[in-house]
Amino acid sequence: MKICSIVGARPQFVKAAAFSAEVAENGGKLGVEEISIHTGQHYDRAMSDIFFEELSIPPPRYELGIGSGTHGAQTGRMLESLETVLEKEKPGAVLVYGDTNSTAAGALAAAKLHIPVAHVEAGMRSFNRNMPEEINRIVADHLSTLNLCSSETAVENLWREGLGNTVFRTGDIMFDCVLKFADLAEKRRSPGAAETAERGEFVLMTCHRAENTDDPGRLSAIFAAATEIALETRIVFPAHPRTAKALEELGWSPPPGLEMIPPLGYLDTLFLEKRAKAILTDSGGIQKEAFFLKTPCVTMRDETEWVETVEIGANILAGADTTAITAALAEFAKNPPDFSNLPALYGDGNSASKILLAVARLEQPRNS
Repeated sequence: MKICSIVGARPQFVKAAAFSAEVAENGGKLGVEEISIHTGQHYDRAMSDIFFEELSIPPPRYELGIGSGTHGAQTGRMLESLETVLEKEKPGAVLVYGDTNSTAAGALAAAKLHIPVAHVEAGMRSFNRNMPEEINRIVADHLSTLNLCSSETAVENLWREGLGNTVFRTGDIMFDCVLKFADLAEKRRSPGAAETAERGEFVLMTCHRAENTDDPGRLSAIFAAATEIALETRIVFPAHPRTAKALEELGWSPPPGLEMIPPLGYLDTLFLEKRAKAILTDSGGIQKEAFFLKTPCVTMRDETEWVETVEIGANILAGADTTAITAALAEFAKNPPDFSNLPALYGDGNSASKILLAVARLEQPRNS
């Protein structure tokens, strides 16, 4: 069986690393061959190539080079190019990850060609349809033959939407990745990341979602909080290109105590997440990595798909509110989470194996 895996953005490269390693080790026993397709949604070295290199991901068979653009233009170009590749390869299944434009385009292209779709990290909901990611994940879930869920919450969401017969709970493949790469991150940290950690206590900050970067009011409030926090605690801020541009347009510059650095590779990100006193982020993936690495997390969004981490006290939703962000960080300093007593929310670290077995069965009769 031939599986076409479609990736295009940083979180997908990380998840694909675990799945590709599983296919390399056990795919032959199941008669599975993987063909990787990179849409080019993230296309520069800092956001793309470095992940393939440091995680030893096999080079994509196809690099579509789509690049940036409006959501409609980018997704349309992806659809056209993916349809051409899928018609040529005629896979038994298409695997898509997460909630990007690459995810929605991959699911739509495959479904229109009557190719079964398997969606990794299915069923996540923010219940905010103003987010493009929410639209992408809903589209992918409703087009998928097989929805591979990270958590019980995701399973319940899909049952409520009438998709219960498509659901398979695998756990979270990002947990596989953290278990697989955390030790390697310690050994292969870059000199810059090592020096950052050695200079003492710090908070790690990331900010990249359009709901924050494209709204000057929200962005100003977030970085007002960062400026206040940096008076007492050093902040390390790897700046996404979109965020750096938006901050420049605001006329904002880093205050003393806030180190604005270029984007990091996955291993350096893991290394600093583990060493940080706490994390400020609007990233879904980093919320989970913080939980896996036992680092308190403040999420600068009004809602999260990873509600379990909030319910157990490992993550605080602060929105884009200066006072709420600083108060959340102060609360963690006063009452840190007891990670030793927190439940395993996202599986046992063997999600890639479960995903491979589930997808390999797609060509078999459903009752086999």
